[in-house]
Amino acid sequence: MRRAALIFLCALAVGAVGPAASQPPPRTVLAAAPIARLDLPWWRERFERKTAELRQGPVDLAFYGDSITQDYERGDFTPVWQRFYGRRHAVNLGFTGDTTANLLWRIEHGEADGIAPAVAVVLIGANNFGRLHWSAADTETGIVADVAALRHHLPRTRILLLGVLPADRGPWVARQTNLVNAGLTARYARDRMVRFLDIGGVFRHAGRLDLTLFLDPASSPPRPALHPNATGQARMAEAIEPVLADLLGKPGSPPQR
Repeated sequence: MRRAALIFLCALAVGAVGPAASQPPPRTVLAAAPIARLDLPWWRERFERKTAELRQGPVDLAFYGDSITQDYERGDFTPVWQRFYGRRHAVNLGFTGDTTANLLWRIEHGEADGIAPAVAVVLIGANNFGRLHWSAADTETGIVADVAALRHHLPRTRILLLGVLPADRGPWVARQTNLVNAGLTARYARDRMVRFLDIGGVFRHAGRLDLTLFLDPASSPPRPALHPNATGQARMAEAIEPVLADLLGKPGSPPQR
């Protein structure tokens, strides 16, 4: 009897019997969980307005993202949007402050319903590295979840996935950005429906971030470079144009000037 009890206690100690043998539940990756921001009146209003806009006419090109994408609606950015996308039945689905989790919620709650764009451009992830401090691994998981959701809702739509843009937010953010972009490069290298494009080089000069291409350093007080200004946004549009035109099936149709 004592021998049997001893064997049982030893088994518990090494995790072979009972509850100790069970594996811990998998960790929830918040970056890949749909999270709304409906508590913010402006966010709710924009979401409702944008989902209504999707029903108003043909959508051949959809831009999904955060403030960098939403900035195309700023007054001084409008000429860039009109030049490259004004004749392409494009819709701007950028929301300031959104993470991969917030974009996932929007995709699953109406921003991919009732439309069939030829191409969806996705630029997301920068806000994961802000106050939330989500890791590169979690952020990549979130971006992959966003792309998977779009593929589910828009099975015939080609996706142009842009790498997280470089920023002047310290070494940790720079490392996470590089890790995410490297991971996405490898993941989508052979994907027929998803084209990954890292255009970070257009924001660098002589190996350094060109701060003249960003809004934030010129603000009062100055802030770390994160958001391209109108010139930077134009360079971004120019960088993606050859790939975008190819995906749209109109490589010989340059943007208007």
